[in-house]
Amino acid sequence: MSEEIKDEELDEVDLEEEVIELVDDDGNVLKFKLLDVTEYKGEKYTLLLAAEPNDEIAEDEVVIFRLNEEEEVLEPIEDDKLLEEVFEFYQQEAEAEDEAEEN
Repeated sequence: MSEEIKDEELDEVDLEEEVIELVDDDGNVLKFKLLDVTEYKGEKYTLLLAAEPNDEIAEDEVVIFRLNEEEEVLEPIEDDKLLEEVFEFYQQEAEAEDEAEEN
């Protein structure tokens, strides 16, 4: 799956309302909500949630893509270890942000 996204759109995104449409290998359109964009080890990653129920992705499943800003595409990540690292990093950052807001 890949989808072109302009940099300006990511900067101005309303996380509650932004829907991104991606096309899978079979030509099916899958809709996602942008959860966040995070930077890990010098690379940017998008974290997406399914915007509509579907057979391929659970409602609470986070889908992660590498953001290639130069080509303005989302690239799938095949390395399960990297996916886990990015998700754990995101969770730690989100927890730290929540704690900072509470104080």
